[in-house]
Amino acid sequence: MILYAITIFLSAFLLFQVQPLIAKIILPWFGGSAAVWSASMMFFQLLLLGGYAYAHCSIRFLKARTQMRVHMVLLLASCALLPILPAASWKPTEPGDPTFRILMLLTATIGLPYFLLSSTSPLLQAWYLRQSGAGMPYRLFALSNFGSMLGLLSFPFLVEPRLATRPQGYAWSGVYVLFALLCAVTGWASRHAGAEDSPARAVEGQTETSRGDRPGLGQLVLWVTLAACASTLLVATTTHMSQNVAPIPLLWVVPLALYLGTFILAFESDRIYRRAIFVPLLIPALGGMAYMIYADTGNLNIKWAIPGFALGLFLCCMMCHGELARRKPAPRHLTLFYLMVSLGGAIGGLFVALVAPHVFNSNLELPLGLTVCAFLGIFVLWNVTLPKVGAWPLRAAVLIGAGLLAGYLGRHEREEARGARLKVRNFYGALTVRDDAADSGDLAERTLFHGTINHGSQLLDEKLRYTITSYYGLQSGVGRAMTAMQSHGPMKAGVVGLGAGVTSGYGRPADDYTIYEINPLVERIAQTEFSFYPHSPARKRILMGDARLTMERQPSQQFDLLAVDAFSSDAIPVHLLTSEALALYFRHLKPDGILALHVSNRYLDLVPVCARGAEKLGKDAMVVDDDGEEASYMSASTWVLVTAHPEWFRSASFTGADMHRAVAPANFRTWTDDYSNLFQILSVK
Repeated sequence: MILYAITIFLSAFLLFQVQPLIAKIILPWFGGSAAVWSASMMFFQLLLLGGYAYAHCSIRFLKARTQMRVHMVLLLASCALLPILPAASWKPTEPGDPTFRILMLLTATIGLPYFLLSSTSPLLQAWYLRQSGAGMPYRLFALSNFGSMLGLLSFPFLVEPRLATRPQGYAWSGVYVLFALLCAVTGWASRHAGAEDSPARAVEGQTETSRGDRPGLGQLVLWVTLAACASTLLVATTTHMSQNVAPIPLLWVVPLALYLGTFILAFESDRIYRRAIFVPLLIPALGGMAYMIYADTGNLNIKWAIPGFALGLFLCCMMCHGELARRKPAPRHLTLFYLMVSLGGAIGGLFVALVAPHVFNSNLELPLGLTVCAFLGIFVLWNVTLPKVGAWPLRAAVLIGAGLLAGYLGRHEREEARGARLKVRNFYGALTVRDDAADSGDLAERTLFHGTINHGSQLLDEKLRYTITSYYGLQSGVGRAMTAMQSHGPMKAGVVGLGAGVTSGYGRPADDYTIYEINPLVERIAQTEFSFYPHSPARKRILMGDARLTMERQPSQQFDLLAVDAFSSDAIPVHLLTSEALALYFRHLKPDGILALHVSNRYLDLVPVCARGAEKLGKDAMVVDDDGEEASYMSASTWVLVTAHPEWFRSASFTGADMHRAVAPANFRTWTDDYSNLFQILSVK
């Protein structure tokens, strides 16, 4: 039992620690978007399904010795593919949806090791059952999920702050070799158990409960649906939180750890999931999550949003997994049960990562997941009678709650659609163009939103149409830098992030603009819904693709000014702020050029990151704050201007600016491509 337990625990630990590890490595290659994690989660769930299918078929159709031999060959082959560090040749070279490329990269890099780790828990549980005849081994399933949780939680709190990504990859690969040896020993030890039996008889074991009837189609569908609902809520909730802070391992790990925690609690003991406790909590959990989606126009402070969504996710998954545990079959159907559960997980991941971005024009998957969870709760609890309550009061309460939830979510979605001029979505997120009429002295304007964040606006008054707005006005850091440069003659500028094209409004006939944009939808919107870019008389071009990867392939552009403003919703693109990124920017700047970094953020103080990066390059860095109060169409902004020519800050363009030197705490570690730590800069008010 100990040998099986150690092997299953280690496989689960590695299985879930590699998820944030490999996703963080490839995140910069695909724009730093939260959707990279959704695509990665889809891959992990599909391969988990493949591993469970392999375990199920192996147990059903192969004899014990054949199972062991096949598995040992695959383990040996997987070790030959180590270490799990993706080749740079997988970096995208063309713009567009990178989902397929992400899936191929992950398959080539960690496909076989992950596949075998996925199959370990159900396969070894079946081996243990066959060898010991000791009854239902579902505690090994709980142990597996406990190992998964430890693997997840150890990454952001122990591994990531102490090791760079390459050492992480080598360390994981070394422990995987140890796992492969343990798995081989376990397989060798169980090779004789049931060796003379047919596969079907061997898997039955020798307990009374092993002769349960085969689950019917309705039971199989219910297993899949419960697992799919929990998986949908997991990925959709993670995406929602990542878009409003940063696509970082911490915000990937916490929801996934809670998801796994509900598996542990539900399958460890039949006494933990009690309907009398969790059913009454489900209704306020669903209502609270629905409220938080739209509260403060979708910008609820993270000190309430993160714990609120985490608690709601936990209670929803507890219902789904608790009902799964109550319906677990006899041991002979063990691998079939796990196969159906993994199929549901894969369906949920596919729905959020692949279907939703191509079918919906907004982020509908979380509201839909909540609605399905409510009505699924009605179905599974219809015949449940709580002590001292009875059946019909419970049914009425759940029906009313589900109806109110669906009505609330539907009303908000209709209101958002009614007020939008355009709503579109792709891999990089949901974009909305909204026209706001003049009201209470405010001028009518058209605004581009990515998620909930303003990405530029344009006044609709013909006389004021080309007035620079939002974060880019004359008093902003980038506005002052533009003015300073233009006072010395024609300017060659680079801009990372097109948005509504507001910065191109500074262009003059003699100026030259190169704009880097990763999202094809943004390019279309900036040229059809807004007129800053089409109207600009400057020589200009838009280069599609991740800005950093594009710049790495270019010779020095000799920009006078390079502005970096490439946020996705409120999440920061970490790979655009590392010391290697700053060094790349200065390769493209003239010796006296200015790098303008837009660091406005509700939750993260990015100034120390820029200050330490500038210090490493021997540059001066100044923070320019603008309160945006000079007009209703202006927005408060913070820009960090970095240059080797500090005389710029004494020019007339910076007179009267709210400006101070960018500094970092003495113990602040420089961010690199291998290291970043958002705990250091988190600022929640």
